[in-house]
Amino acid sequence: MPTMIVIGYRDDLDRALRRRGLDPFYIVQQPTSSLSGLRFIRVSDIENAQEILRAVLCARLHDAVGVLTVHEMGVFGATCLRQQLHLPGNTDSRTVPYFRDKYLQKSGLPSDIARARCRYVSRDTEFGDLVDDLGDTFVVKPATGAGSLRTSVVRSPEEYARALEPFPGDSDVAVVAESFNAGPEVYVDGIWENGGLRWSSMTRYHDSPLSAAQGGVLAAHILDKKRHGTLFSQAETLTRRVLGHLGAPACVFHLEAFVQESGLTFGECAIRLPGALSPQINQLTFGVDLFDVEIDLALGEGVAHTLSDRTPDRFHGYLLLRRPRRGKLTQEDFERSFLFDEIEYSSAPDTPLGPYGKVGHAIVSDHDELKLRQTIEEIVHFNESG
Repeated sequence: MPTMIVIGYRDDLDRALRRRGLDPFYIVQQPTSSLSGLRFIRVSDIENAQEILRAVLCARLHDAVGVLTVHEMGVFGATCLRQQLHLPGNTDSRTVPYFRDKYLQKSGLPSDIARARCRYVSRDTEFGDLVDDLGDTFVVKPATGAGSLRTSVVRSPEEYARALEPFPGDSDVAVVAESFNAGPEVYVDGIWENGGLRWSSMTRYHDSPLSAAQGGVLAAHILDKKRHGTLFSQAETLTRRVLGHLGAPACVFHLEAFVQESGLTFGECAIRLPGALSPQINQLTFGVDLFDVEIDLALGEGVAHTLSDRTPDRFHGYLLLRRPRRGKLTQEDFERSFLFDEIEYSSAPDTPLGPYGKVGHAIVSDHDELKLRQTIEEIVHFNESG
């Protein structure tokens, strides 16, 4: 089978590649038991393009037909590999940092697009200077993002000092501070091709990813366009302006925004597959397979799949289930209390924690989006309280 070079690993993408008759070769930073029996090579820094290139060259992959990445940390490296190995897909490495670095991204947009004020910070940056610039409450996080990991809301000099602790070194471009945005968070997953928006959906977080990173349950559900027509119109306009202005290549993308009275405030965007179970709930709701589209683009084939705009029969949502704060839960406990489209949950004490403290996941659905939202809230409360 032809080889697809993949930076990072996720089992759902692995299955999609094999369905397409492709044999993945993985470049990973921290191998897990999931890679047992698969072809892979380790690197010390998944963002080091030179190390990734050396790893691929030493593997002598003479039948490689494409490169893709499962997360944003590999977007730049994937672009460089395509350049050097003469493989299809995006090879414009100069544009990629505008979809990785939060300062470059926000400062590169027109002034009339609402977004947080953003600046680089280092250990030399005074707390008072940031308060004067960004307000009494601001956010400190990696400049190139890391989900919600190492992201802190700062309200005092002590919190500011703690927020900088995870960032060793003296780089002037490793960390950013942003003005704080309140309000519900939504995100747009979609397909961008030939400088235009080919297809998109919108999903609402139950709570912010930052709250989930600090002990909550990460959960989200697809929104009903008929019920939220104005919001969808605002999101599509924002998406077209942001991706168009930043020069997005043909890609599957993920864009986050805050819902406020004045409209949508841009959060950030990335030119890669959405995380968690977003590809699954998009396929279940709309029949659009973002994994297949990502593979199409990596092969240089363009988007060949039917992209339906039909009103869904059912709306889907997901939860990354974790251990309760008190007591113990089993999968049977969940199944006795709720109806699931899909659920996997491990109550074994030695189960390794995944992203956001995940020891399982669930997918739920309903004909009515508001009822789906209520169900997710009840499952979150059940999971957190035990």
